[in-house]
This record gives sequence, structure tokens and C-alpha cells, in this order.
Amino acid sequence: MKKVLIIIMFTCYFSIGIAQTTEAENQLKTTKKDSTEGWKKGGTITVNLTQVSLTNWSAGGQNSISANEILNLYAHNKNGKGLWENYLDISYGSIKQGSNDNWWKTDDKIDFTSKYGREAFSKWYYAALLNFKTQLTPGYNYPNDSTKISGLFSPGYLLGAIGLDYKPQESMSAFLAPITSKMTIVTDQDLSDAGAFGVEAATYDDAGKIKNHGKNMKTELGGYARFFFKKTLMENIDMQTKFDLFSNYMKKPQNIDISWEVLISMKVNKYISATLSTHLLYDDDIDIAIDDNDDGITDKVGPRTQFKEVLGIGFSYKF
Repeated sequence: MKKVLIIIMFTCYFSIGIAQTTEAENQLKTTKKDSTEGWKKGGTITVNLTQVSLTNWSAGGQNSISANEILNLYAHNKNGKGLWENYLDISYGSIKQGSNDNWWKTDDKIDFTSKYGREAFSKWYYAALLNFKTQLTPGYNYPNDSTKISGLFSPGYLLGAIGLDYKPQESMSAFLAPITSKMTIVTDQDLSDAGAFGVEAATYDDAGKIKNHGKNMKTELGGYARFFFKKTLMENIDMQTKFDLFSNYMKKPQNIDISWEVLISMKVNKYISATLSTHLLYDDDIDIAIDDNDDGITDKVGPRTQFKEVLGIGFSYKF
């Protein structure tokens, strides 16, 4: 938890620095209102806190405290026919409940995207995209916090794609890439030995000892599409969504990986806001434990549709 707080403090400090730089640049550009060239930077910091305290409460319940932080940064550069877009999304959430001394993770994401395009014809760009996703801290099979199921760079996803980008306006784009390389990284050897996240698992001899450790990387070649849309729904309510599709040409191309994220920000005043984020995920290479009869015993494992929703109210600063 201390490491996470240090990271959050650093990113907030870094973001404020960007905000100050951006404000200075905007002042310098007041005489160039007709120009769209150069850098455009900004972002949003949101910190949501929830606390529940119960004393002799007849209806029951548990004391709890939770926190969720969201950091969204962007930096775009327009230079002639070239357009370079960069996005960094970081979120982290945790909860401490009842007499439990440990903080349990509720949200954890690092998502960086860099895309460069060169105008081909009206609203279309030849483009290359690089995307990397991972998380900050280990994840456990709660309430059993002794079984580690994920960690920093376990998994990590590195994706590189070349294709065409349709951009009718700044807040909308459709990137289509017939040539895409996707690399899954699992640096935790215990997880890679178990074949987590689709990497090749370890092999064992007749005595149960490891003959060959599991692979730490898996590479796929396929097709990729990303759709991005951002809109002000009404006054003080903004929405943005990212929808990613990937098909592995070499193995089960019909089983398409899906990632759909939505973030809705509702501003109360300059510093207070509410955020609602959802993430629907399906990856054919990620096996989920399935308990068919709810007896606490895993009956089978296999890919499943995953869904996450986070609602928070707290401090927000946009720059």
C-alpha cells in the first residue's frame, strides 16, 4: 500500500507540472488562435473516498474504508500532415473492511497508448499504434490472500499494429489494423509454470518435478480494431469509451478478444465530481474458475466474460 501511495503522489505531482506547463503554453498561443499545430496536453485527476463507521447498529454491517484514484493524461502533437497521440490511464482502488488488517485491491490498471498517423486522404491516416497494459500490485484470490493470481507484468500485454485510422473529428477515431503483433508477458515464474494467461505451462516428470519451466512470453499475430469516442452528454457530464477487438490468425480466429471501457464523469463543481467506470472483457486465453453448484469447489475452468464497475464521488481536477 505504501508503494502505491508513493506512485500516486508522484503521478499527481507530475500531472500538476503538466497542468502548469499547459496553462503557460495556452497563454503563449493566444495570438495563434487559428493554428492547430503543436502540442496539446491535459488530463484529469480523481480521488474518491468512502468511509463507514457503525456502533451498536442493529441492522448489522461492518466498518469499512475505501479509496479509488483515477489519473488520465494525454499529449497530442499536430505537425503538418502528421498527428501523434499519447494516452496514459492509471487507476487504483482498495478497501479495508471490518477487523481485517489488510487492504484488499478493488481496481488496478496501467494503460499506455501511443499512435502516430500521417494523413493519407480526407479524414484517413496511415497509422501505427503501440499499446501496453499491466497493473501496479499483486492480486489475490480473495478472501484467500495467500493465493497470488496476478502481479506487475503478470500479465503485461504489449501490442503493436499497423493500419488505417479514420478520424472525422478530434473526439472520435476508428483504427483498423490487419497486421498486429500481440505479446502476453508473465514474469512471475509460479504463474507462468501454471500456464496463467495463456502462456505455455511447465512440464513435469513422473515424480512431479519440473522438467521445463513455463514460458514467460507468448506472441500472437492477428488483426486488431480500436474505436474511441468522447462526448459531452449534457452540461457537466462527459463520457468517453474505448472498444478493442483482436483476432489471432494462428489459433481460433473466430474467438475474438474484446475489451470495452466506458468512463462517465459528472461534475458537481470545480473540484467535486462523480465518476462511473465500467470494463467488459473477454479473452479466450484467460481461464476463470467455474463453480456450477455454488459449493465452493471449482468444477471446471475456462474463458468467461469478465465485468468490472466502479462508482465513486470525490475530488476531481481537470486541466
